[in-house]
Amino acid sequence: MLPATFKLCAGISYRHTRNMTGLRKNALAAIHHELNQMAGPGSENWIHHVRRRSSFLSSRIEEVEEYSQEEVAYVKQGERALQEAISILAEQDGWTTETIASNGDKVLSKVVPGVGKVFKLEVVVDQPPDSLYGELVGNMEQMGEWNPNVKQVKILQKIGNDTMVTHEVSAETPGNVVGPRDFVSVRCAKRRGSTCFLAGRSTQHPGMPEQRGVVRQVTMPAENGPTCIVLKPDAENPNKTKFTWLLSIDLKGWIPKTIINRVLSQTQVDFANHLRQRMASNVSLEMVPAC
Repeated sequence: MLPATFKLCAGISYRHTRNMTGLRKNALAAIHHELNQMAGPGSENWIHHVRRRSSFLSSRIEEVEEYSQEEVAYVKQGERALQEAISILAEQDGWTTETIASNGDKVLSKVVPGVGKVFKLEVVVDQPPDSLYGELVGNMEQMGEWNPNVKQVKILQKIGNDTMVTHEVSAETPGNVVGPRDFVSVRCAKRRGSTCFLAGRSTQHPGMPEQRGVVRQVTMPAENGPTCIVLKPDAENPNKTKFTWLLSIDLKGWIPKTIINRVLSQTQVDFANHLRQRMASNVSLEMVPAC
């Protein structure tokens, strides 16, 4: 009944109906009737119902938003990557320690059937999840400014609030053991309560053909598993974040697996340290008094 009432109210905003006194009276009477029904025995119940109804209507509006077939395909790829990553992270058995840093940061690995070897970074960062989410998602294109392992991140296309297609160019490793690579990825950013997710996997995009001088990391989903960053409040201190990064990537080329494993593990540990420095720098800038 309430959605119909909203439509009735919307009608009086049109010029040709504004002066229809009967319509305005009917709309007001309908609203009054609906709110009285919602109120029931508790005087504040209607607030809950209005919020719930508004949320429902908003979600329905989002659901009917029209996407092209290409956009729908990207959304499905991103959501599939997220679900696969969550499934991998949910399995607690079979992880082997690759490295443990002096500050407690650690990288684990395991072989997942149908995916291959995956790496999992587990660290605690002295920043709340919202701050990290804002940096990693909201300021994604600035990552090359603070992470020396990344030359550039560019958002090629945004689809709704949760999905984007990005192009990332990695820097070569010391000694050029692993040369520069570039990645075209579909990314899915979600928030579930206090937990934030940023999942992705390689894809193709017409706006970013292969680049000269770098190895394009494009493989079929069955050959290249998902990546995912999970941000969750630390159990002991909600102002800190339990940061988990699942990495599944085939670097291609004639590189020994032992070197690849070492490079990927070190890249994850380095990322955590660079992220800490970036967040500390942001805090310092916020504390500088204005002139």
